[in-house]
Amino acid sequence: MTHRERLLATVLGQPRDRVPYFLYWGVWGATWARWQREGLPAQFKSFTDVRAHFGADEVPRAIPVRLGPVPDLSAAVSEDADSVTRLDSWGIKHRNLRGSEGMPEFLAWPVTTRDEWRRYRNRHLDPADPARLPANWREQTRAWQAAGIPVQLGYFPDCGIFGSLRWLLGDEECLLAFCAEPDWVHEIMEHMTGLYLAVFQQVVSEVRVDMIHLWEDMCGKQGPLISPAHWREFMGPCYRRIRDFAREQGIPVISVDTDGQPDLITPPMIEAGVNLLFPMEVAAGTDVNVYQRKYPGLAMLGGIDKRALALGPAAIDAELARIRPALERGRYIPDLDHNIPPDVSWPNFCHYAARLREMVVG
Repeated sequence: MTHRERLLATVLGQPRDRVPYFLYWGVWGATWARWQREGLPAQFKSFTDVRAHFGADEVPRAIPVRLGPVPDLSAAVSEDADSVTRLDSWGIKHRNLRGSEGMPEFLAWPVTTRDEWRRYRNRHLDPADPARLPANWREQTRAWQAAGIPVQLGYFPDCGIFGSLRWLLGDEECLLAFCAEPDWVHEIMEHMTGLYLAVFQQVVSEVRVDMIHLWEDMCGKQGPLISPAHWREFMGPCYRRIRDFAREQGIPVISVDTDGQPDLITPPMIEAGVNLLFPMEVAAGTDVNVYQRKYPGLAMLGGIDKRALALGPAAIDAELARIRPALERGRYIPDLDHNIPPDVSWPNFCHYAARLREMVVG
């Protein structure tokens, strides 16, 4: 089977030769630097080389269309001996400590009033802007398809319903808006959904698409940032529009990336068409074995505790044994539950990658 055929068959619960062997998540810069000190082959220039070294299947590739602000708002603001302050592509002002790869300090958000939103929307969120389709997107997509690689529309950080709302208003501000200005929340979410679908329509008229991917990151260890009722009221109509489009165009997979513990909003997501969920973050209390029993029609990717990789071969083997029942039930692609942090050594990662390959490839 091709990489595409194997992925789709696994997600949809159809016969396949085996489960995909993914090394989906990449590494922190500090992790890569550590690995270089610990024996990473000098010819390896990126994590793509690591995937190839272990014979991993090709992960889905995002068609290179622009779904966020156009033109984007990236700009340097200031810097000092300890930090750098910048505007990112959405116009969020944040400060990063030099040498740090952790969460930045968010200083200001691009939209604070409805008038600002409408100006921002008119300047940067025009669905018909020709710059949303770069010149080489067709050739790139067709090359992936010729190689049997699955292709998707949507990727971090520019394709999410809640995700785009929080980029515009800020975390606390957008949560307050659900209660204080619900019409505004609907307006933003509906516009972003329309933008995505307008671009998607142009793409599917020329190439086949396998997945639509939505980035939300709307859960923590305590659960989702909004209630299931709010999910159904605000996000449900947007997701159903995307689901209906996917069905009309023969796109079989709608995937959602959200960290944390999404159990409370998993039922409304499934109702609205989501059939693949990841990364299934173990530190937040998610367990792929539990989710499989509770949501048997939902496919999952991830669910292997990245923290085990820092503890050595015995802990890695125990963690892989823990997820084996889910692997055997189906609709599950075993992988880490996020990017690889710098406390993971190169020998430990090699042990993990080899043992995972034994589990899924033999």
